[in-house]
Amino acid sequence: MNSFDKMRISSEENIFNEQEPDYEKAELDQLRAALKRTHKERLLFATGLYKIQQTFNKAIVTHKPYTLNK
Repeated sequence: MNSFDKMRISSEENIFNEQEPDYEKAELDQLRAALKRTHKERLLFATGLYKIQQTFNKAIVTHKPYTLNK
């Protein structure tokens, strides 16, 4: 057995040993972290989101599509 075969076998073992991502646990961890924030932190975060929303609402997107013929 050469070194290439050993690398291939070890990579196959790693593929089978990888854990599937647990999205539900990640979401619950984020919710727990959010519940630990103070009311002031929540207000400041919401205010920042509101300011961003207002900026996007005022924005006017103007651009000309790129064409090869000028």
